Amino acid sequence: MKISETSKSGKDLHYGWIIVFTGVAILFACLGLGRFAIGMLLPSMGLSLELNYSQMGFIGTGNFIGYMVSVLFSGMVATRLGARNTIFFGLLLVGSTMVFISQALTFFQVLVLYTLTGIGTGLANMPLMGLISHWFLKSLRGRAAGTMLSGNGLAIVFAGVFVPWINGAAGAEGWRIAWVSMGLICLAIAVVALVLLRNDPAQKGLEPLGENLKGPASTHAPLQNSGETSKKTMVYLGCIYLFFGATYSVYVTFIVTALVNEHGFGQGAAGSFWAVVGALSIFSGPLFGGLSDRIGRRKGLMMAYILFTLAYTLAAANLPNLFLYTSIIIFGLIVWSIPTIMSAAVGDYMGPAQAVKALGFITLFFGAGQIAGPAIAGFLADITGSFSAGFWLCAGLTALAAFLSFFLKPPAAQ
Repeated sequence: MKISETSKSGKDLHYGWIIVFTGVAILFACLGLGRFAIGMLLPSMGLSLELNYSQMGFIGTGNFIGYMVSVLFSGMVATRLGARNTIFFGLLLVGSTMVFISQALTFFQVLVLYTLTGIGTGLANMPLMGLISHWFLKSLRGRAAGTMLSGNGLAIVFAGVFVPWINGAAGAEGWRIAWVSMGLICLAIAVVALVLLRNDPAQKGLEPLGENLKGPASTHAPLQNSGETSKKTMVYLGCIYLFFGATYSVYVTFIVTALVNEHGFGQGAAGSFWAVVGALSIFSGPLFGGLSDRIGRRKGLMMAYILFTLAYTLAAANLPNLFLYTSIIIFGLIVWSIPTIMSAAVGDYMGPAQAVKALGFITLFFGAGQIAGPAIAGFLADITGSFSAGFWLCAGLTALAAFLSFFLKPPAAQ
């Protein structure tokens, strides 16, 4: 059965893709600028506010704590306010706290404000990813989620070019101008989201986009036969997701600082490498989302985690810079693979009606990993004087995740 891909007025573009493109802008703001730009800002912030590595790690951890806290209640808020309004208020919180960070004078002020940024990020991101399961059927969920996640890559490119330019033009306090500018961008995108988002295809007189091989009855029903099996599968997915949260957060928080402090790169050169990560990552979500649509979520997860292990190993090893460049390239190509596959997988296993709740559940595991990762890596860097130990730990954890992914069972209904 082929679900209608056009509106009733006969237009060629299904509104589901408007949701996706709006989602690109939302993720550019809430995750791209609200979280991933921090790696570019930490070196200059650290000098200005006299932060040590542990404090830098705790700033990243504070953001992740805020994100995980918001996961606990974002589903409830979205149920009461609707996904559209929840996303709008989340972006308002992200943008306003980023503006306030620009005026911070102490580590504690940055920590508190950036924790609130994390709460806003969760309020915007969780309902947004849940919309994928409402607007797209299984055959297109991976591709749609991956395309949406390209917004993160666009923001990394932006930060990699914009932050060094601001620092060069404004000097030691340029990071403050960067925070203000990015905060204002987030506030503008909040308005765009309020105007364009819709909670359900029915609000536009449409059906979900994609191919439904099981007929209409399966469109909104959970796909597992047993509720107990579903719970066990979500716990298993969550454990696999935890290793992504614990490892990617270390890389995005500290790779630029490692390039500057350990490998002798200038901030401009480090920013260029970070922009390369962002440019490559634009393709990682669509690439692995589409791939997992074809080969299955299990094989997609295994492939991604093996590549993550290679990237972290090359960053950790004391090798010529060519291998470090290779690490950056690999990381950029795969960075959004795991969130993309996970967003599609919860829809496959639980159905659209339970997708936001299930995604929130496995994100608790992901969030726990994010909280632990930067704090542990920063602590290890203070002890050893290098980030290598943290990157080696990341490589071991992703190798374990690849092994666990091998045993992931497919949904009961295919």
